[in-house]
Amino acid sequence: MKIATFNINNIVRRLPNLLAWLAEAAPDVVCLQELKAGQAAFPLRALEEAGYSAVWQGQPTWNGVAILARGAAPVLTRRALPGAPEDTQARYIEAAVAGVLVGCLYLPNGNPHPGPKFAYKLGWFARLEAHAAALLAAGVPAVLAGDYNVVPTDADIYAVRSWARDALLQPQPRAAWRRLLDQGWTDALRRLHPAAPLYTFWDYKRDAWPRDAGLRLDHILLSPQLAKRLAKAGVDREVRGQPGASDHAPAWTVLRGRAR
Repeated sequence: MKIATFNINNIVRRLPNLLAWLAEAAPDVVCLQELKAGQAAFPLRALEEAGYSAVWQGQPTWNGVAILARGAAPVLTRRALPGAPEDTQARYIEAAVAGVLVGCLYLPNGNPHPGPKFAYKLGWFARLEAHAAALLAAGVPAVLAGDYNVVPTDADIYAVRSWARDALLQPQPRAAWRRLLDQGWTDALRRLHPAAPLYTFWDYKRDAWPRDAGLRLDHILLSPQLAKRLAKAGVDREVRGQPGASDHAPAWTVLRGRAR
């Protein structure tokens, strides 16, 4: 079972890129972020023609998340992260796919730091921690995949000095990330590649892609049941270099067998 996460950065504009990658990589489950499209603008027909069913939570201009599944229809369980019913930003969606509970998330960026956007980031992260703990307590095989907008360590970024004041590298979100791991979640990419850079994001500015000035922002966390099945993980870097590409590349993991 191959599970991937991809910040597509506008699904309508980059639909050809997405379809080309789906045909090449053939993931079984895909978590998408930054759809930047309203609910009715989601290109369901094109994705169905490519062999994928979907559930999604759209939002015009910004945000938006979706879960795609090949060969199985995702069963929607949540359209939002619990704990703040007044929060209308489309940043979380959850569905059951082939015996696995899949949470797709787009954590707030948090810039400028400090300020209200950074406070919102930390509050959202706290709600994610609470929900993640509840999933583990329920004992379900689960994955939390998406754009976490956190660089876990200095090994996950090409350089630190120029980013030192950015919300992505601040101690508070990094501590929240570590608390998720301490709950019992496994960082799939780091488990199999403990020393590789594994960048998933290259800014459009300052020739970041040609210079390989990347950051690791997109992560796949596995519950203990799924961590036992972890076989492969990686980043499809070449997708970032294609014409019209998102500023992110897909990250993925392969699990042995299927859930019972």
